[in-house]
Amino acid sequence: MAAEPKEIACDESGYEGQQLVSSPTMVFAHGSVHLSWAAAAECMAELRSRIRSPATEYKANHLLREKHRAVLVWLLGPGGPVHGHAHVLLVDKPGFLVRTLLDLLIDAPDRAGTLPVTAEPRWRRFLVAANAMMRTREPVDPTAADALFWSIDDLRRSGVPPAADETLALLGKSRARADEFRDRVRADPPAFAPVDLLAPAIVHAVAHWGPVRIVHDFQSTLTPSRVAWLKAAAPDLAGLTLVDSADDPRVQVADIVAGTVRVIASRTDPELTALAAAYT
Repeated sequence: MAAEPKEIACDESGYEGQQLVSSPTMVFAHGSVHLSWAAAAECMAELRSRIRSPATEYKANHLLREKHRAVLVWLLGPGGPVHGHAHVLLVDKPGFLVRTLLDLLIDAPDRAGTLPVTAEPRWRRFLVAANAMMRTREPVDPTAADALFWSIDDLRRSGVPPAADETLALLGKSRARADEFRDRVRADPPAFAPVDLLAPAIVHAVAHWGPVRIVHDFQSTLTPSRVAWLKAAAPDLAGLTLVDSADDPRVQVADIVAGTVRVIASRTDPELTALAAAYT
């Protein structure tokens, strides 16, 4: 007999659609919680009681203020209301972008570690061009592939470590595959672009929790056709309903967990890092 699907609530933090560079955040987080409506409402009521902000909707930034550190420790700690009932997928956006590019063009995502991507302008040009080349949403830059392969040549001319040069040389020979990808996008756009993090995040949440019905904060990108694609990609996804987070305390909790864990991941704070590790 098949297991009855759980109902989980999901929300994200740091999602910029198909933009993985030139965005305010370097890390994407997708939070999912398995709490009853009553338990989530009780959690939000307790947060209000402890924080006492007049805000109509509580967000992660309320708990990330130093004066509310004790509340954050309570929420994420072993005795807190979400411990054992929440999960967060964290994704480094530049790292994901590089791995996706290498997978798409040379079938070698594991070579990402050979590319010492830094904040240098030459590496930034490479990332921006790679992101633009893999976008599928309008407006699509018709010169993106040209810019990508120019940036690859520029990196090799200006000097990189031998392992990086070897990977870049392989990329430099992949222009035909890049053009084939762009032609496919123009002829038949995929449900999700390779650089859209929301699809793999939802598939990951389904894999983590098992058979589920998902209640997700509203995202315009989750059209009916894309939801159908997700169900095909993750057969254990029994259904996906979009809601306004203000109307569902479970989604509010998912939003707060995703947001706090994402920010903690970028800080050097041993206590909070140890707490957040239980969720990722």
